[in-house]
Amino acid sequence: MLHVLNVIIPIFALILAGYIAGKSGKLSVNASTEINRFVVWLALPAQMFDFTAHSNWQELWQPGFIIAFSAGALAVYFALLIYYRIQTKDWTVASFQSLSGSYANTGYMGIPLLMLAFGESGLGPAVIATLIVVCALFAVAIIFIELGVHAKKPFSEIIQTVAKSLATNPLLVAPFCGALWATTSLELYAPLRQFVSFLGAAASPCALVSIGLFLVQKTSAPTTTTWSLVFVKLILQPFVVWVVADPILGLPTFWVYAAVLVSALPTGTGPFMLAQYYRADGSLISRVVLITTLGSVITLSALVWWMTPH
Repeated sequence: MLHVLNVIIPIFALILAGYIAGKSGKLSVNASTEINRFVVWLALPAQMFDFTAHSNWQELWQPGFIIAFSAGALAVYFALLIYYRIQTKDWTVASFQSLSGSYANTGYMGIPLLMLAFGESGLGPAVIATLIVVCALFAVAIIFIELGVHAKKPFSEIIQTVAKSLATNPLLVAPFCGALWATTSLELYAPLRQFVSFLGAAASPCALVSIGLFLVQKTSAPTTTTWSLVFVKLILQPFVVWVVADPILGLPTFWVYAAVLVSALPTGTGPFMLAQYYRADGSLISRVVLITTLGSVITLSALVWWMTPH
């Protein structure tokens, strides 16, 4: 449990700092929106570019792990998407809620946790999972969000509008540009790389403080929906990944454990930041982030204990 607490305490502390600042009036209600604009337009794109531009794609090619982790994330996302689309009749709302139940906090929590659990060998699966989450899962979610936003337009116009929106979305353009840069094998000019690194480092802390600020506001989010998403994220998704990784694919024990552990991470801040970008209601997402983060102290500790030789 100590390993998990070492990773989770700073996350919870940042959320708490934002909550206290908002509750005491030191930061206004509008601060959450403004902080997220900074994150979405500057900090997070810089982080995504930096991450993809400096990834070693050849070393990260682990087909079995990629299939197992992706299957869990995408299966959960699409199952929730269909369910909430039927419930809400709105692709945008359904996509946000589905992302809340499938978007693992692989970057901010996954990398340090897997390195604590497996040593240096844990870095590889954590990086692979992060690339899948921030590139593939994010891109799929944005497509359905855009479809919902422009649902009342003619179909041909929807396709054109969605394509244009995707091509100009900083959260998709940045990792794409980073991946292109990685193919050149060139090093970024040192001061420029330091600038990108500094800017990217602000993304997660600012997003977590913003969530704390958002929690001060009253919400109409259904309690049952919140807890359903918490269960799906912390229990169902890692179970699906285990089924694919072990009984179906028969991966080596290390890769099975890594896939299950990284899929069991709590919901990251990505869905909340995306909601702010589209000016959508982030109350449900903020609570899912908070509750899954707290609940993961128990679930992740149990998994780490299961994976540790006795």
